[in-house]
Amino acid sequence: MKQKVNVINLGCSKNLVDAELLMRQLEKVGYGVEVDVEGSTAGIVVVNTCGFIGDAKEESVNTILEQVERKRAGSVKRLFVMGCLSQRYAGELKQEIPEVDAWFGKFDWKGILAELGKAYNESLRDERLLTTPSHYAYLKISEGCDRTCSYCAIPLMTGRHASRDFEEIISEAERLAGQGVKELLVVAQDTTYYGVDRHGKNRLAELVDRLADVPGIEWIRVHYAYPAGFPLELLAVMRERPNVCKYLDIALQHCSDRMLQLMRRGVTGAQTRELVRRIRQEVPGIALRTTLMTGHPGETPADFREMLAFVEEMKFERLGVFPYSHEEDTYCDKHYRDDVPERVKRKRAEEIMERQRQISAALNERRIGQRVRVLIDRAEGEGYVGRTEIDSPEVDPEVFVHAGRPLEIGSFHEFQITGADDYDIYVV
Repeated sequence: MKQKVNVINLGCSKNLVDAELLMRQLEKVGYGVEVDVEGSTAGIVVVNTCGFIGDAKEESVNTILEQVERKRAGSVKRLFVMGCLSQRYAGELKQEIPEVDAWFGKFDWKGILAELGKAYNESLRDERLLTTPSHYAYLKISEGCDRTCSYCAIPLMTGRHASRDFEEIISEAERLAGQGVKELLVVAQDTTYYGVDRHGKNRLAELVDRLADVPGIEWIRVHYAYPAGFPLELLAVMRERPNVCKYLDIALQHCSDRMLQLMRRGVTGAQTRELVRRIRQEVPGIALRTTLMTGHPGETPADFREMLAFVEEMKFERLGVFPYSHEEDTYCDKHYRDDVPERVKRKRAEEIMERQRQISAALNERRIGQRVRVLIDRAEGEGYVGRTEIDSPEVDPEVFVHAGRPLEIGSFHEFQITGADDYDIYVV
């Protein structure tokens, strides 16, 4: 009987890709691998941590402590920790939680395997054991970040931006398509910097255009774009290639000139507005997903009101808000005081999300009667749940399908929108 490893993955989709790479290596050397199994009987547990903001760090520490308790009770024999939190705070964590058998950095697959008495298989370097439904997969095109945003600790954990080899990415996409993957979700810490470090120029548009040629790939979705230096040539690819989704995830963070300067974002409010207008003009029907931040050091009531007006003006199809988290060793930590009270940060975030709820409800109401193409993700109750071209998994609304007939998971179908609530839609 195979010895089992339970990999508990926390954080973002980039972390998920890292866990999948490790899981493939573990599977190859003979372990039974499972992911996020509650009450698992696996004797070995690997916690893949997130260290992005305070809430994520707290979740990671609490998860480790839960597994420590299971180890004390005898349910877990060996406990390993990897990922962003471990990369950044390994020294302190070793002192605070000595029950963990070993701590590893974000990419130390070799160290984990060596701890288990196994060897890393270089020939499987880009192969993953997918944890997503078999019809979609995340495709990480680079690692690290060269931006200098005031609040962000990501470069401290991931290092400088490093683009993957162009042909290596295409080969991985072809391999995923051969496994039945129909949707690729292109991710990185900063997708819109792809190629600059290797070739001295941005190659994201070229890469997405080539990915669109991969047989079997029906949807390609671009995440984690950055507004400064946005590669406008990508817009023509989105407009002209039918399997490139008219969808873009681009974190704008703020719109006030003063706040954008304090955040070291490299753009002005006017440039931000112009970029949004340009994207919508060149790619008719595109859905924009963005994230904003409330309570960054120095944010005044006037700055917040400007951002609230910006949300009303732009009417983003998808929007999320993060209250500012003061992170050690960032530019903010060294140069600014965390001067906005926590309750004010959260109240501002709630106010923006309430306005966004109203915007989303109005946009959804206008869609009633339209016909849409839906990718079926899962069965639920007497129906199914899926997504349209403007919905990314995990982070965006869903489509509730009442088909009246059996549907295959991972298949595409056209339906008519018959109802909507604040975020989700209903089709038949």
